Amino acid sequence: MKSCFACHGEQGRSQLPLTPSLGGQPGFFLLAQLFLFREDRRDNVAMTAAAKGMSDADLRFFSERIASLPPPPAPIGNADPTRVARGAAVARQRHCANCHNPDYSGHNNVPRLAHQREDYLLKALRDYRSGKRIGYGNAAMAETVAGLADADLAALAHLLAYWKR
Repeated sequence: MKSCFACHGEQGRSQLPLTPSLGGQPGFFLLAQLFLFREDRRDNVAMTAAAKGMSDADLRFFSERIASLPPPPAPIGNADPTRVARGAAVARQRHCANCHNPDYSGHNNVPRLAHQREDYLLKALRDYRSGKRIGYGNAAMAETVAGLADADLAALAHLLAYWKR
């Protein structure tokens, strides 16, 4: 687990740019992601290398352990009200809460988005839009973000990072 925490942070709260916080993620989602990394279906050299030698039992162990960590708190600082409003409008228009839950907590194979790192969210959204992000669920996400301007993606990432119910 120490190798996971080195990048994803103690208690699953990442402090590294473009590295997601994993605390509070649904176990099945984590299992699917580790499987995709192990099978070289996700584009991340470090994660592919880390997962390459894992057995199915290892994948289950790590996903269950990480899923038991508490979700990250809201980031320190104030959200930009204009960006939050724009992000909320995009989220309503694209029905984000239908899959990710109204509180963006995620479930089953759908990731938690609330309080995720803003830079990571923006990268993931851009990768879905461009088709770079491959693997589990990419078709639905690619369709969801298709045609959105970069400013809309940035506003959505900001809303989710600073999510308040």
